[in-house]
Amino acid sequence: MPDWAIWFIVGAALLAGELAVTAAILGPVGLAAIGAGVAAAAGASGELQIVVFTVLTLLSLVVARPIAKRHLFPPPAEQRTNAPALVGEEALVLLQVDRDSGQVKVGGDVWSARSTSPGEVFEPGDRVVVDAVHRTILNVSSAEDRPTG
Repeated sequence: MPDWAIWFIVGAALLAGELAVTAAILGPVGLAAIGAGVAAAAGASGELQIVVFTVLTLLSLVVARPIAKRHLFPPPAEQRTNAPALVGEEALVLLQVDRDSGQVKVGGDVWSARSTSPGEVFEPGDRVVVDAVHRTILNVSSAEDRPTG
């Protein structure tokens, strides 16, 4: 089997592994293996193929991995925007909030809300804290349970 075919198979296997694991480590190495396969197909010697693989691995880990990690993990609270920025914010209950329905007002906007705790019910006028955002529904819990300061 030619060298380029081995490099391409290894690269494809690593890229497939990255899709399954999403650790942002197998993908960059898989891309480097495909680059070494291109070098092998162009007639590069075995030593040059190893050098190409090593250089491309280091480059892809230095450049691509930080970009991939930014997309895999949520930003810190101070950098969140849109709906994720509501997590931790205090809200005013407008319509009774229970496990199945309700409405709250956060920062001037009205949102559908659900209680985080199944048995907990909040009445209009109560203050709650946003625990999570799922699409257009806020999961809330009692603001009194939160430490202040």
